[in-house]
Amino acid sequence: MRIEMFLDDESTARAAAKYIAAEAVAAVAARGRFILAVSGGRTPWIMLRALAVEKLPWEHVYVVQVDERVAPVGHADRNLTHLQESLLGHSPIRPEQIHAMPVESPDLGAAAAQYASTLREIAGSPPILDLVHLGIGPDGHTASLVPGDPVLNVTDTDVALTGEYQRRRRMTLTYPIINRARRILWLATGSEKVGMLKRLLDGDPSIPAGRISQDRAVIFADRAAVGDLAA
Repeated sequence: MRIEMFLDDESTARAAAKYIAAEAVAAVAARGRFILAVSGGRTPWIMLRALAVEKLPWEHVYVVQVDERVAPVGHADRNLTHLQESLLGHSPIRPEQIHAMPVESPDLGAAAAQYASTLREIAGSPPILDLVHLGIGPDGHTASLVPGDPVLNVTDTDVALTGEYQRRRRMTLTYPIINRARRILWLATGSEKVGMLKRLLDGDPSIPAGRISQDRAVIFADRAAVGDLAA
């Protein structure tokens, strides 16, 4: 797994957008579609706004969610809210090309199964995503694969539910579907990521992020997140 360093979060996000655009063009040329899974966070929203103005075959692009908080439609806690604000109206993508995790459902277990079915419909069986974008938290979590949660041990489904984490339950992609992806793009910015970024690079299985496959992965990070690793 290689790491590419950039000056700050803005330049990291813009570089990530160009990387995704290139992967989209290649995927559509090879397979006729590009399926992108997106995580939440401030830097990813900058990345998506930059992606929105890139020239790519938008009519063949499908966006799915890596994870989502259980919160009402339109709530600021929802990744979907910011995802839609970043892409819709700024790119030619249509609303039906963005597949939202149905976390407002009264039956979350059935909703997770429904989303797994949606992924099979658009990405095959088993689903293979073209690119999964991930971040890493100061506690080593990625997606909503959080330390100590039983979701870390889920291997029989591609979409699962977590317990409460930072005041919200989550719906998340699980290790099997993430590790089947053709490309994994890590985005890490900020000095608080230094320690966990090193553990990620070391493949430390004691943190959730360390259990993600490194074979087809790349890290885009700013100088603050890289810290002494650049030495």
